[in-house]
Amino acid sequence: MKKEDLLNDDFLKQFKTGDELTSFLKSIQKRGIEKMLEGELDAHLDYEKHQQSDNSNTRNGYASKKIKTALGETSIKVPRDREASFNPMLVPKRTNMVDGIENVIISLYAKGMSNSDIEEQIREVYGFDVSTSTISRITDKVTNDIVAWQNRPLEPVYLITWMDGIVFKVRENSKVINKTMYIAVGLRRDGKKEVLGLWLGKNESAAFWMSVLTDIKARGVQDLLITATDNLNGFTDTIKNVFPESKTQICVVHQIRNACRYVVWKDKKEFTKDMKSIYDAPTKSAAKAALDDFAKKW
Repeated sequence: MKKEDLLNDDFLKQFKTGDELTSFLKSIQKRGIEKMLEGELDAHLDYEKHQQSDNSNTRNGYASKKIKTALGETSIKVPRDREASFNPMLVPKRTNMVDGIENVIISLYAKGMSNSDIEEQIREVYGFDVSTSTISRITDKVTNDIVAWQNRPLEPVYLITWMDGIVFKVRENSKVINKTMYIAVGLRRDGKKEVLGLWLGKNESAAFWMSVLTDIKARGVQDLLITATDNLNGFTDTIKNVFPESKTQICVVHQIRNACRYVVWKDKKEFTKDMKSIYDAPTKSAAKAALDDFAKKW
């Protein structure tokens, strides 16, 4: 799977410059892989960290290992045992490729996955040759980290927050299916973008986004100064109910997509390019000049 396959959604294209979301996806992937490896070691030793055991073999720190995935190269910590008898199944010794599990791991961190869903996804990654007790140990280790990440405190204020759905291809029951994951990305006061959370939902609705916004507020967010969304009916009112002072605008991608409805197919590529020159303008005056040129042409 190519990196572009993970970032082919219009929403994600807004963030490709600077690789903000690629970096985020890699960090989530790294977390998930490391927790799964710790679960494997728990199963190998037959006891968890800090637990009393008669086993003479014990944990022996971590080794650093570089792995290659569809998102590029990343460095992970691989747990070791004193007897060196532990050979990770997910990333075997003398192997540096982790292929085809990126979407699965990222989807694990989305709210809306039950414990049984998480266990099923992990079994899908490992296959059916792994014992039920091993899968259970791995699931417990990953689930604890998922809960911690999902409920971590957020900043009190975000300058701009983008909210939309992205489609991931995930293997489930030996079939590849599409899952829509809803994502909120906030621009912090220090200029850095932060993924506030991931949510799995059956369908996009004002009620669904109400639950997302309530979750964000419960984690310490007091205000979203500007929210950029699609043109979902009732979305603006939903935002106002939770964050009354927030100013809402339709995101650039959706603005362009909506405008393209009034253009014949053969002109859409050139039309979109000309529209982007307005939104990509470095200053307000440059944007106005680009808008004037656009109006004369179209």
